[in-house]
Amino acid sequence: MGVEAGAQAARARALVVLRIRSRALAVALLPAAVAVILLAGAATGRLTGPGWDAVRWILTPVAVLVLLAAAGVALVVARARPAMSPTIPIAEESAPDLYRMVRDLADRLDVPAPSAIALTPDCDSWLEDRTHRAHGPPPAEEHDDIAGGGRHPHRRQPVAPVLVIGSPFLWWMRVGELRAVLAPVVAGTGPSAHPDIAAARRFVRGLDAAVAVASAPDRRSVSRAVLAGVGWVARLLLRSCRVHVAEMERGVAAAAAERAQAVDYGLRIVAQEQVGLAYAGWDRLLTRVALPAWRMGRWPSRLDAGVVAALTELSRRDRLAEGFASRLGERPACDLLEEPGAVDEAASLLAARLFHGGPAGPGPDWSPVGWSDYPEEVVDRKWRIDAARLHRVLDDMGVRPAPGSTAPNTGGPTLSRVLDHLTDQAGEPPFATRSPEPPPDDEEDLAGTTPRSATLAARLSAELSREEATATPGPPTAATSAPATSATTPSTTATSATTHPATTPATAPTPAAVPPTSPPATPPPAALWDDRTLPLSPLQPPRTARELLADHLTAMICCAAMDTAGATPGLDWLDGPTLLHNGERTADLAPKVLTLIEDGDSTPLRAWLAELGIRPEKPVRLG
Repeated sequence: MGVEAGAQAARARALVVLRIRSRALAVALLPAAVAVILLAGAATGRLTGPGWDAVRWILTPVAVLVLLAAAGVALVVARARPAMSPTIPIAEESAPDLYRMVRDLADRLDVPAPSAIALTPDCDSWLEDRTHRAHGPPPAEEHDDIAGGGRHPHRRQPVAPVLVIGSPFLWWMRVGELRAVLAPVVAGTGPSAHPDIAAARRFVRGLDAAVAVASAPDRRSVSRAVLAGVGWVARLLLRSCRVHVAEMERGVAAAAAERAQAVDYGLRIVAQEQVGLAYAGWDRLLTRVALPAWRMGRWPSRLDAGVVAALTELSRRDRLAEGFASRLGERPACDLLEEPGAVDEAASLLAARLFHGGPAGPGPDWSPVGWSDYPEEVVDRKWRIDAARLHRVLDDMGVRPAPGSTAPNTGGPTLSRVLDHLTDQAGEPPFATRSPEPPPDDEEDLAGTTPRSATLAARLSAELSREEATATPGPPTAATSAPATSATTPSTTATSATTHPATTPATAPTPAAVPPTSPPATPPPAALWDDRTLPLSPLQPPRTARELLADHLTAMICCAAMDTAGATPGLDWLDGPTLLHNGERTADLAPKVLTLIEDGDSTPLRAWLAELGIRPEKPVRLG
């Protein structure tokens, strides 16, 4: 370990954690030690008499019970599997240039190189210790009569942690920027290799894993009672060393940052700006573009390539970001991968699992979609399904065209039917003061809307809840994080997607101009992370009734525009699904929809429809 002040502070805190472990062991052995002294005194004739005999009879069973309890706690702590982040392992054969860059960086920093590299669908990078036996490959099968006979017992050798890199970094950053960003992360392998810090981390991870085991549901009453005691002891030890562990990690981070200052310091300052920009683009892409597709049972298979298009579009719209687009002429970091297309597809599937809870692999109800097919297969289908749900709810409510309305009684679904129903009628009180029927669950959200809007929104929310409750989720193919991404999986690269992003956001360009690659036919090995709590990080809270009504009304308007005015569905990299009229993105629709919902005034919306040549009285095709 280096001479950095942070490293010395980290080692001091690690020693405190180890002393806490030693004290816990001493407390567990103390009754046994006293019992041994009492038994030895009786054997030598020094501690005899009725009083000493009573103490021996009482303390010896207590010592045995304490030893058994301590052994049980130690066994659970040692065998419990520590948590592991869901990642995509990258074999060295599939990314030799990336491994070479990381090793060169470790040599410049004079620290051990990471043992492996993995990717995560997030804008972050870290080191992860996976030395636990549950994280390694299974031992080779032995056919001797005595397994391991004639060999020395295996001793665990120190293994460097795994370097986890955010996949959006590889597509948006240039090679030099990625090296500068990874410098302080790779420098952390130096303090991590110190025996005291490594032992303290193993102890804390074991305690944390033991707490997880004790908190697991669906256990028998006896096991639950025993594990409750184990969990109590583990939590007590964690509380005792929590402050010291936090200070130890701060010291490790400070030492790594200090050591990395000598490597690409000026470039790292510039690269940190790209980290924030990549995070903003990734979040926008997931919430505005990927989430609607996931809700439709489709997962975009080139999310990382989409980040490049989204951030390039941002640079066109925002003059402050103009300089970022000029970087695209340099070599992208994804060129360090042999098959970036396969890696992007695996990262996209893992992102869908983590942020939406989708199945582990493709299926009839969970299939990939390319960016070129996104408008037709996601946007158009989403709008027509929402419009069909809206008219189905109106049918259940018994809504018919009003006398003298603009909607002819053709029997077909029309936009005029919806507009006439939501238009405020004279004499109707606002929703906040009405009392003819019980208010819906979203009363606070719907306060201030018209009675008809509130009722329709509540019915839509209930209908959508019923559909989600009765939907049969597709069975996951395996509890895995993502398909294999080694060089054995053929796929086309997405390099051209990074160097030549979309030219117009409204025409749904294709960062990956090739169709998505199918995952390998052979099922991947079981994952080492628990996927029973997916999604781990939901992107957005459930939509309110007001938002559902606005979405369904917008979908109905878009369907009418496509069927009566020649409009087309499109993809905006920053805002998601969009409506194109004469090849240009329509604007100012959302305020007019809210005016109809909140005030019951359809005049602004009807004027907007007339301006674009949309005929609300014409029937539309539903999904």
